[in-house]
Amino acid sequence: MTTQEIKKTARLVGGLTLLMAVIAIISMIFLPTNLIVPGDATTTATNIMASEGAFRTSIAGNAVILLIEIVLTVMLYVLLKPVNKTLSMIAAFSRLAMTTIQGINLLNQFFVLLLLSGAGYLTVFEPAQLHALVQLFLNAHEYAILIWGLFFALHLLGIGYLVYKSGYIPKTLGILLIVSSLCYLIQSFGNIIFPQYKEIFTTIGFISIIELAFPLWLVIKGVKVEKWEERVLESA
Repeated sequence: MTTQEIKKTARLVGGLTLLMAVIAIISMIFLPTNLIVPGDATTTATNIMASEGAFRTSIAGNAVILLIEIVLTVMLYVLLKPVNKTLSMIAAFSRLAMTTIQGINLLNQFFVLLLLSGAGYLTVFEPAQLHALVQLFLNAHEYAILIWGLFFALHLLGIGYLVYKSGYIPKTLGILLIVSSLCYLIQSFGNIIFPQYKEIFTTIGFISIIELAFPLWLVIKGVKVEKWEERVLESA
């Protein structure tokens, strides 16, 4: 890979990650928050039926994120492989595993649409039963997020260490990525083991936003190409 190519790769990684973050805020937080009322299955079902377009937009946004994730996985592997090929591969596979779970998790949202579609075969269910099933699949969707969060934590831990050891990206960014990975781990395991403290673990999870310092740096500063080339020669 040439000097210009690695510069473009680094900035593309940063740009795609930031774009994905914006899409995620809309599709995973903003839109669902306006539709889903915790503990109120009937109101939630009514909101989704009244704003089906918004719910479908949320699904579409999540699908776009899946496609971006595939590209990012490969590009991060290329960017960090000179530091440690094995660890870079572990980080890549962790992200792919996360993406797979995210893709399967979209089915829970499609099940919600099917239950609220008004299809004839659904007449065997009472409205309250349909609403309860809707809530069930939405809850399943939330728990699946905790599962893929574990794989993302492993991914961040791996690339955090690689960034820290790289020499061509500031060590501080590696530390922030490692801290972010710990936040994801605490949030996921905390909610799985102690669901009664969900608010506390969710707050800790928000700290993981510091991971965005990494893509911001890549977009603004990029990488030290000379150091990257030295690493390539060392790993050859």
